[in-house]
Amino acid sequence: MQDKRCTLQEAIQMINDNDMITFSGFVIWRRPMAAIYEMLRQGKKGLHLVEVNSGTHAELLIGAGAVSIWESCWIGHELYGKVPYCLDRKLKEGTIIAEDYSHQHMLYRMAAGAMGIPYMPTWASRGTDILNPEYDMLERAGLRNGANDKIPVKKFDYAQDPFYNEGEVIHVPAVRPNVCIVHAQQVGEEGTIRISGQTYSDEQAIKAADRVIVLAEEIVPESYLREEPERNLVPGYLVDAIVELPWAAHPTGAYGCYDVDGAFIREFASACKTEEGFRAWVDEWVYGVRDHDEYLDKLGFSRLEKLRANSYHKYSTKVKRGSR
Repeated sequence: MQDKRCTLQEAIQMINDNDMITFSGFVIWRRPMAAIYEMLRQGKKGLHLVEVNSGTHAELLIGAGAVSIWESCWIGHELYGKVPYCLDRKLKEGTIIAEDYSHQHMLYRMAAGAMGIPYMPTWASRGTDILNPEYDMLERAGLRNGANDKIPVKKFDYAQDPFYNEGEVIHVPAVRPNVCIVHAQQVGEEGTIRISGQTYSDEQAIKAADRVIVLAEEIVPESYLREEPERNLVPGYLVDAIVELPWAAHPTGAYGCYDVDGAFIREFASACKTEEGFRAWVDEWVYGVRDHDEYLDKLGFSRLEKLRANSYHKYSTKVKRGSR
């Protein structure tokens, strides 16, 4: 058995500048936020972020200037903030390239990468400007020249259906990230991943990536996970590093462990409205703490306990959820 356990700092050192990266989760759920903070502390830059759906984690990376290319279909904080102010500023500055695909396109791209095939056929987005070659931003930047094996030479291609004569089919290129960073509730000693609740496109993202880093609420024996193998997402041989790190998804939520810290995300989204506000927030919550332990200490026991999920309901019974 290969020992894949390491510290968060060691795991993030596996990421190189200019890597193509992707993440687990969906918008404000099961994002490996502790990894995002550590990436900024280690000064990662030039990253190429590709994912099915972006969220709070991406706004943080983009705002800090760590991302040079962003490919996705949406970014925001769900009900805690719809506008990605950081991405908006970077686009106006001309310091980031944003490549827009539809949600279905991004999912198919991940699926193609997971299956090891170069593209997937679809009819999605016919008749929309997503397919307009004028909006192929990587082409306009001269990056579809084959020099980077992670960037396809075309954004889309087309072919006639050869089987049922149903017309033109769109081909979307596979995504092949250098690194996928995952948050999971449990991971085995050898890397077997078990995720409770919705798994979103995690399986496809993991299988599409060259290297996989897992931040887990707890490391458990492989023998325990093998008692119910149908509940496991991917086997350990696909995983390169595992880090046991409770609350690693905060302020996003982890089903069965803790709720989304909506107030925290709302404060972050508000701070992002200005560059000065964003910088002050990052100085306090990222650079102003040494590591994940200091981050949790700063949050405080009472705040975390309020978010902790009830073991039966799988969500916190202490969080106020509105009233009629």
